[in-house]
Amino acid sequence: MAKSAAGAVEEKLTVAAVARRIGVAPATLRTWARRYGLGPTEHVEGEHRRYCPQDLARLTMMRRLIIAGVSPSEAAEQARNFKGVVKISKLVKEFEIREDVVEALYKALQSLDRTFVEATLAHEIDSYGIEGAWTDVIVPTLFLIGEEWENNKKGIEVEHLFSEILKSAFYSRTIALSKPINPRPVLLAAVGEELHSLPVYALAAALCERNIESYVLGARTPIEALSTMVTRCAPPAIFLWAQLPKNAAAKYWQDIPAIRPAPRIVVGGPGWDAVECTSVIRAEGLAHACDEIEQALGA
Repeated sequence: MAKSAAGAVEEKLTVAAVARRIGVAPATLRTWARRYGLGPTEHVEGEHRRYCPQDLARLTMMRRLIIAGVSPSEAAEQARNFKGVVKISKLVKEFEIREDVVEALYKALQSLDRTFVEATLAHEIDSYGIEGAWTDVIVPTLFLIGEEWENNKKGIEVEHLFSEILKSAFYSRTIALSKPINPRPVLLAAVGEELHSLPVYALAAALCERNIESYVLGARTPIEALSTMVTRCAPPAIFLWAQLPKNAAAKYWQDIPAIRPAPRIVVGGPGWDAVECTSVIRAEGLAHACDEIEQALGA
């Protein structure tokens, strides 16, 4: 511990602790210190390196600039002169190629840099809408996370963090809907024991951009809950998500109460591959599901 100019006690961090916080190898920090002068500001020769909060802020800036595509030398110059708050909004607007956004998001997630991820997602959604951001950026990033788990059994914490960030982003879009075009909300659910419900929340947000209101039942929706909602709400359309085959069953549209007018049933997810879906609509993606639901409303 050391005191700042104002007399407050500052936490001093080791190389390993800083490396964990910003998501780089300790060797990278040593390279940055040697090559770019981004070492501890109060390092005494012969003693272990200890980083103060301002050192950590500069290194965080360095990491974010590199993720955003800035060359290491230029990033280091900006980081050395950095004395304030990192303005993430100025970084994310530099992205033009979708693959670069995916790579930046993935790297930021490995660093657990929630602020950068949230700002980047907000910019993508504002610029391209939920449907564009989902198809071009979010799904490819989820694929990379899943691939890392499949190959190395690493990154489960990254998947959970990204899922929570996404749900928050989607929710902020759904609460913005003030004048829906449908007097009766459509119904969205991940059926059976399905835990992979993120696409359902993405669909709800995408529908909101089309001024369509929905009720989201979320993960592990049993047929009893689905049936009760159908009876009480008489939805004009129902979307059923199943990621895994064990959760996909025709009973979820065959055994629900009959209402008039009959709702349009749309199913989505790879779980339905082995199920006969001739009497319902099989959505081939987020945009297709939105189109089918919109048509059910006569819009």
